[in-house]
Amino acid sequence: QVQLVESGGGLVQAGGSLRLSCAASGRTSSTYAMSWFRQAPGKEREFVAAFRWSGSNPYYGEPVKGRFTISRDNAKNTVYLQMNSLKPEDTAVYYCATRSAAYGSSRPSDYDYWGQGTQVTVSS
Repeated sequence: QVQLVESGGGLVQAGGSLRLSCAASGRTSSTYAMSWFRQAPGKEREFVAAFRWSGSNPYYGEPVKGRFTISRDNAKNTVYLQMNSLKPEDTAVYYCATRSAAYGSSRPSDYDYWGQGTQVTVSS
């Protein structure tokens, strides 16, 4: 089993920044993919950011390109999401996810474990 715990969400004004963290514990590995998704009320879960391979070559969903940055500290089994220039449409519950493979994926169904989520609310 793998446990994921997100933190860092909150309320911020449009144009502001937040940094999310997700710490993994249990039967995990520094080579496993760790990624970010989000889900707004009434909408499907949406891909935000991932690494193509074990912490390298990050890629992003179109709505967040140029504003969000994913990073990873393998020694701490932690992945981060730096979110800048936030917009009201970024309001959602943000989830981190991991899978027993080194390749990241933009499909939620490819992931084995999920965190409980952290709420991000951006006011206009």
